[in-house]
Amino acid sequence: MQQLDWANLSFGYVRTKYNVRCYWRNGAWGEIEVSSSEHINIHMAATCLHYGQEAFEGQKAFRCPDGKIRIFRIDENARRLQATSRGIMMPEVPTDLFVEMAKKAVKLNEEFLPPYESGAALYIRPLLIGTGPQVGVHPADEFMFMIFVTPVGPYFKGGFSTNDYAIVRSYDRAAPLGTGTYKVGGNYAASLLPNKIAHDAGYACEFYLDCKEKKYIDECGAANFFGIKNNTYVTPKSTSILPSITNASMQQLARDLGLAVEQRPIPLEELNEFEEAGAVGTAAVISPIGKIVDLERGTEYVISKDGQPGPTSRRLYDKFRAIQYGLEPDTHQWITLVE
Repeated sequence: MQQLDWANLSFGYVRTKYNVRCYWRNGAWGEIEVSSSEHINIHMAATCLHYGQEAFEGQKAFRCPDGKIRIFRIDENARRLQATSRGIMMPEVPTDLFVEMAKKAVKLNEEFLPPYESGAALYIRPLLIGTGPQVGVHPADEFMFMIFVTPVGPYFKGGFSTNDYAIVRSYDRAAPLGTGTYKVGGNYAASLLPNKIAHDAGYACEFYLDCKEKKYIDECGAANFFGIKNNTYVTPKSTSILPSITNASMQQLARDLGLAVEQRPIPLEELNEFEEAGAVGTAAVISPIGKIVDLERGTEYVISKDGQPGPTSRRLYDKFRAIQYGLEPDTHQWITLVE
């Protein structure tokens, strides 16, 4: 194992020793296989390459102060992948198989788990792809499910600090009633150009509005949006938003802290009413928003007047992280131990 500077890891790929794989052939899943190769042998006519028949997930494992290894809500990742599989005609990976493979991948690469308080974690990447060859637009008849892990640092360099976002009106992340609610690569391919436009303009990430009327908040790049006002946690509802496991967890924690929770369409102008706002997702957990700028119209929506994360966002973030690290009771049974 190479010597890693845990405190300065980027959110990128670092080679680890093993990954785990399982193949779906003749209508059934096979046995779990362990591989030390970073590469896969794939047919040039595989449906994942031509017709985007693939899906992925993302979660993290943590080395905790009590010496245990914890994974956060990995069963929910299994269920979300199953929903995606139904949507793009792939076989569902059973939850037990998914969880077993995730635990195995983490355990096999335990030496790559960053130390507690390093600010880093072990990222878990499940991937399901259609490997069977097709020239016509049809589902594959063979699939591969694999999980690899890699140590990562914070998604944004500043960690838990405010970031500014840019509204990109000329682009949509995903179409309503399309694949927006599924975690498929095509949605992320569609975000690459608008993300670059936002970065080139000096912003941390792009910000999407609804694709029908451009009147309502959709997503913050690859993350869900939330806003805080009048002791209420407000998050968008639409048919093109990926259901974030982190956001669902934050909504529960908000209720635990005595906040009301609303999931509804959020008009863009309502940004002026929020006391706090942020992006939520596995990678960053919460990325507090400083301001949101409409690039085409020049309008600025300043959320954080002092440029600092708000108190409610901080409470939610701290409570969420404490559960991940085993510092608070797991009252909602969100944690899977790796033993």
